[in-house]
Amino acid sequence: MAEQRVERRLAAILAGDVAGYSRLMGADEEGALSRLNAHRREFLEPKIADHRGRIVKRTGDGVLIEFASAVDATRCAIEIQRGMVERNAPVPQDKRIELRIGIHVGDVIIEDSDIFGDGVNIAARLESIAQPGGICISDDAYRQVRGKLDANFQDAGERELKNIARPVRVYQLQQSGRAMEAPVLALPDKPSIAVLPFQNMSGDPEQDYFADGIVEEIITALSRFRELFVIARNSSFTYKNRVVNVKEVGRELGVRYVLEGSVRKAANRVRITAQLIDAITGAHLWADRIDGTFDDIFLLQDRVTENVVGAIAPKIEHAEIERTKYKPTGSLDAYDCYLRAMTYFYQWTSESISDESISEALRLFYRAIELDPAFASAHGLAAWCYVRRRLSGWMKNPAEEMPELKRLALRASELANDDPVALYSAGWALVHVDGYAEAGAAMLDRALTLNPNMTAAWHVGGWTKIYLGQSNKAIEYFVRAIRLNPLDPVMPRTHTGIAAAQFIAGRYQEAAVSAENGLLQHPNNLALLRVAAASHALSGQMTDAEKYMGRIRQLDPTLRLSRVAALAPCRRADDVARYVEGMRKAGLPE
Repeated sequence: MAEQRVERRLAAILAGDVAGYSRLMGADEEGALSRLNAHRREFLEPKIADHRGRIVKRTGDGVLIEFASAVDATRCAIEIQRGMVERNAPVPQDKRIELRIGIHVGDVIIEDSDIFGDGVNIAARLESIAQPGGICISDDAYRQVRGKLDANFQDAGERELKNIARPVRVYQLQQSGRAMEAPVLALPDKPSIAVLPFQNMSGDPEQDYFADGIVEEIITALSRFRELFVIARNSSFTYKNRVVNVKEVGRELGVRYVLEGSVRKAANRVRITAQLIDAITGAHLWADRIDGTFDDIFLLQDRVTENVVGAIAPKIEHAEIERTKYKPTGSLDAYDCYLRAMTYFYQWTSESISDESISEALRLFYRAIELDPAFASAHGLAAWCYVRRRLSGWMKNPAEEMPELKRLALRASELANDDPVALYSAGWALVHVDGYAEAGAAMLDRALTLNPNMTAAWHVGGWTKIYLGQSNKAIEYFVRAIRLNPLDPVMPRTHTGIAAAQFIAGRYQEAAVSAENGLLQHPNNLALLRVAAASHALSGQMTDAEKYMGRIRQLDPTLRLSRVAALAPCRRADDVARYVEGMRKAGLPE
């Protein structure tokens, strides 16, 4: 009996699926399915037909498509991802349908209109390592499309793909230096606002600290309203000393409203002018000039806050407005020292951070405490200064400084009551004290209950969850921090946190991809490079691991295995041991 001949042909295979589909279905099964079907019917299937693709089969949220040309397949994928950005723009982040796509060119077996073989498997594995909204293509596909499309690709190195015999070189689609164009930030499902830095109209640059402090207090006061979505100070302050277009600010930060204004302080007199603008239409919703004395400063801040809340969320009850009013100290001299300290404290968001700036912030916080021994926030932030000195290797006498860190943090927790700044800063400090990590984590979560817009608490809360081994919670916290603070000057720390959370969960390929996405924007960040090297090594991708280790040793030639445990982005002994082993396998010398 003659052996039946197997039918084969060369094809470009596109595999796609929905990122986080199980989460979407768990949250809203009928809604997620309805949205996916609408995308398929209205956009995806017509786009596939336009590029002469044949849908081979669907697998739940996944799809396998055959094209005769790699150019057709890749062009179709690019247009799909760009179109999905637009379709997702008005949709809340937690309800978006975001696709991952992998493309390979190879030999396939044909049977009853289905296709099989390594070519199909490689496309599916490429899809599994793509980021949400991203595209990964094999080197075979890249050779076919290079120079033929208006798109850039980054060589992501050779990857060991599950159940694929040989490593596959992978290319990620780039636009504007990133893996994919950042999606337009959808407006939250609640009133959203960014407070821009107010102009210092005092004629004295030395008064900048006062204008910045007023804005920070307004941001903090607005943040305490659970019904509002408030962009973090670090992102708002990237617009300082810039002429801005309010509509562009709204698009870049994903908010509906923008508050801008000025502060004039002369002797004991203070004038605050402010205007609230609809960032969608450009219309002015409210403007006012508020005069008073420095003795009335908390009342002036409350008046601005009340006017803003009344304009953008008029249904908020008066009792809720009263609840969120807060007077951090009864001493105005202590408050002035506190505002001055914050100028130095926030230098950590720039390249100018130094032991000198932290020491000056600490001196001023101590002076504020001296003037008001019950100033909870000053105690908590002073403790955080010691944390920064510890993490930066600046502690000259840890045997004395660590007990002082603990004393300040515990005192802040005693004084805090419902002060979220005192709670999260003291909680983060206690996380670094032996035996107090759980207590510190509880204080951080309490702060977030009181102020769900407090980005710094989401960020350090993410690191705390990593230290406690709670990887999924950590990622959730970091994602929330990124949305509240999309222009954060220290974003590499958040990227490192996400990669570290995936690392401790043993998801090494995901950790490597997350670290590499951060490196696209911050190519010399050593923390990201170390996670990338260790993750690649532990997933068996030695070519990439050695590449990143070479870059690490170029930037830090003195680094040795004997001190790398102290640099681990984790705390539990097993996690640290795996990190050290990854660095050893990547080629770091003893």
